[in-house]
Amino acid sequence: VHLSLSPSQVLLVFAKEDGQSDAFWWACDRAGFRCNIARTPESAVECFLDKSHEIVVIDGRHSQYFEAEAVCRLIRATKPSEHTVVLAIVAQAEITSADYTLYSTLCCSCFSLSISGQRYVENISVSACYNELLQIEHGEVRCQFKLRACNSVFTALDHCQEAVEITSEDHVIQYVNPAFEHMMGYHKGELIGKELTELPKSDKNRADLLDTINTCIKKGKEWQGIYYARRKSGDSIQQHVKITPVIGQGGKIRHFVSIKRPHSDNNKQVSRHGSYFYYCKRSMSQYCKRSMSQYCVLLSPAPSLQNRRYSSVARIHSMTIEAPITKVINIINAAQESSPVSVADALDRVLEILRTTELYSPQLASKEDDPHTNDLVGGLMSDGLRRLSGNEYVFSKNMSQLAIPVTLNDIPPVIAEMLDDEDQWDFNILELEAATCKRPLTYLGLKIFSRFSVCEFLSCSEATLRCWLQVIEANYHASNSYHNSTHAADVLHATAYFLRKEKVKGSLDQLDEVAALIAATVHDVDHPGRTNSFLCNAGSELAILYNDTAVLESHHAALAFQLTVRDIKSNIFKNIDRTQFRTLRQAIIDMVLATEMTRHFEHVNKFANSINKPMAAIEDEGSDSEGPASIRNSPENRLLIKRMMIKCADVANPCRPLELCIEWAGRISEEYFSQTDEEKREALPVVMPVFDRNTCSIPKSQISFIDYFITDMFDAWDAFANLPGLMEHLSENYKYWKGLDDMKCKSLRPPSPP
Repeated sequence: VHLSLSPSQVLLVFAKEDGQSDAFWWACDRAGFRCNIARTPESAVECFLDKSHEIVVIDGRHSQYFEAEAVCRLIRATKPSEHTVVLAIVAQAEITSADYTLYSTLCCSCFSLSISGQRYVENISVSACYNELLQIEHGEVRCQFKLRACNSVFTALDHCQEAVEITSEDHVIQYVNPAFEHMMGYHKGELIGKELTELPKSDKNRADLLDTINTCIKKGKEWQGIYYARRKSGDSIQQHVKITPVIGQGGKIRHFVSIKRPHSDNNKQVSRHGSYFYYCKRSMSQYCKRSMSQYCVLLSPAPSLQNRRYSSVARIHSMTIEAPITKVINIINAAQESSPVSVADALDRVLEILRTTELYSPQLASKEDDPHTNDLVGGLMSDGLRRLSGNEYVFSKNMSQLAIPVTLNDIPPVIAEMLDDEDQWDFNILELEAATCKRPLTYLGLKIFSRFSVCEFLSCSEATLRCWLQVIEANYHASNSYHNSTHAADVLHATAYFLRKEKVKGSLDQLDEVAALIAATVHDVDHPGRTNSFLCNAGSELAILYNDTAVLESHHAALAFQLTVRDIKSNIFKNIDRTQFRTLRQAIIDMVLATEMTRHFEHVNKFANSINKPMAAIEDEGSDSEGPASIRNSPENRLLIKRMMIKCADVANPCRPLELCIEWAGRISEEYFSQTDEEKREALPVVMPVFDRNTCSIPKSQISFIDYFITDMFDAWDAFANLPGLMEHLSENYKYWKGLDDMKCKSLRPPSPP
């Protein structure tokens, strides 16, 4: 069973509201924690008794309001505080011995409890508070949750029908459940502390069976099969036995869990009921900083400890939530035991594949066979060589003064006439770019957001929306040949077009639509015209900030919200409630991060397997329309639809009319050429060597991009959204690039006739 940790609850005890309390409030909001604020010690205790918070943050900077130590004592005196972490805020300018005394008091003085308090030197940075809360949540809070959850596990053990026996790595019996006692006729006191070799054996097993079992489980593999055991009465009982090694600290086997049931009861089938809690893979020493040997002492066979099986064995096991892939591997392992050699060997190869981390990435031919594809994959789907040089690549901020805002009614006639066709796929975004002096995002955004009633949904004025669009557009780099506000406008247009398709519209609600339009607008804000791999190799500030992982996409999402909330005039979220804002924010962030290419094949395959295939199967069966609708409308699948939609919108250039496709191909090629030039100039690793402006074949690069990234993705999206026009453009454009390549032409267009 999956014991999921509910969102942590945090109690802020601050006598008055200030920057520090606000920072913790917003940090809780970002982390998804539930937060309460108390102004007095009395209200803090009352609130704590009602909610049983996992984390209590006490302001210890202002003793004139209350003594933090006294508040801590009041909370610690309550029963629920046994599993609570206390965090004391101390003033940065007053870190004296008194502070350390307070910290020590909060940690453990006068309270013989295992949960320590902690100290936090005041810092009103939301990120600092967020990181502090996350460290506590991933450390002490989760550790305590797992210890508490173990009580549930052993309650289940005592009530399950299967006989369960837990032994040490040396086969010393440490625990048996009542079902085991009943089956074997022993009392637990007769078994705990004994080695398995001390118990009588049945002579009905084949001679080499025990050796076979030991050989298997000592390798860390699960064994299951038929085994004869001798009961206390002396008679033999045929059992179906499953023995699972439990891996502890250092990757060593620390325990063996045996699940047994009479063979005749289950028609030679392995029962799955009640066996869910035997996959404890790590010892609690990983969390409690204690050695495994200390825990083994707790499991000694001394009679005084026999009645403490809950607390002692629970300390050894942590609750590891079993992932679906683990279940798949366990099923395959079980199938191998009764399979012919050829099938078992084939399943071994399957397991090798499943244990890799690149399950969704196709294996390419050698680099010599297709250098363009390999370079594209290396440049777009990796985070570089992780080699930090002395070079720092820092973004230049475009913070120029904004033009006077326009209203939808004030748009010049020539631009308004262009925007009348914005609902058509063949809409020419490049003409709009020219007509608006490279400010197409603001104008197109006003029109599209109006069509989708975004202002009404957000309860914001058109003036606020105008200011927001201009702030976002001002932070795109007009100097980039490709990743500029025109690209953002193009992606916004494609997203709006997709949202109007019948199946897409029927799958998403208005919040999804608004989130998708905002995500498309901001998805590349402040893009420097360089890839993630370049930034990682250059040791850029952002690469260091985001740990070389989804660097640009993380920056785009973070900056978009920073720009939005820093000025009330452009804060389109200022009038929506906190819950709706959080839901909208998470949806926007998820879609922006989905444009990062390292998980491209994962997103596409999940969409095809979770949406395309089930819908096709239902339609083939001729079922009513309720089936496909239920598939599309589940929260998980709506998430996949939104990710797929923005991914397709982001790279839809090969599906545009030919002239637009050619122009976009030239722009992205120029950006890659410029990156290669800089890499050579700065002696950085060249991420995409084929994009050398002197030797590159643009048709080949387009063919590789379409073959590797575009075709399968748009086939899946078309099967869902019904986009015949796009697929026709894609086919025609592919033929165009193939024709140029067949002519050995490396440029965007064929050579002019002599």
